[in-house]
Amino acid sequence: MIVLRPATAGLPCVTLWLRPNRTLSRRGLRRLIMVLVALTLTTAVLGAWQGNVFAPLFALVESAAMAIALSVAWRAGARSERITLDESSLEVHSLPGRGCVRFPSYWVRVVLEAGDGRLLLSSHGRDLEIGVFLAEPERVALSRKLRVLLAELNDQSRKQVQQRCKT
Repeated sequence: MIVLRPATAGLPCVTLWLRPNRTLSRRGLRRLIMVLVALTLTTAVLGAWQGNVFAPLFALVESAAMAIALSVAWRAGARSERITLDESSLEVHSLPGRGCVRFPSYWVRVVLEAGDGRLLLSSHGRDLEIGVFLAEPERVALSRKLRVLLAELNDQSRKQVQQRCKT
């Protein structure tokens, strides 16, 4: 999911929030885990009733492993990236707390690789892959948006330099 916050009078920068598509809330995750555990334990009790005395033990182990795996996968959906673009720089903040990378906005190139669909920002010999968690059409749309925004900023900065040179 790509959320664009355009520049305003108070904030002269454009911000793009990149988040993975996630429809399940924490409450929904708990409900899903409870339903799956109940189904597993019901099946295990039926198995124990028919003579498999180890079925409830294995059901408990399986339920715990399933709950942990679903929780880890759900937490992975909480990562996001914030791209801030202003006249002088393009910053990419990886959240939660993985750091910040800054590129000069005039020299940034947006590269969408054809083979695997990776979206790269490159400048001065450094590359940064962004939008790893986005679907292919979303990465294509993001590359277009970034190219348009960078072109607009570069045109504005050229016009400002030309105005300064004329005066």
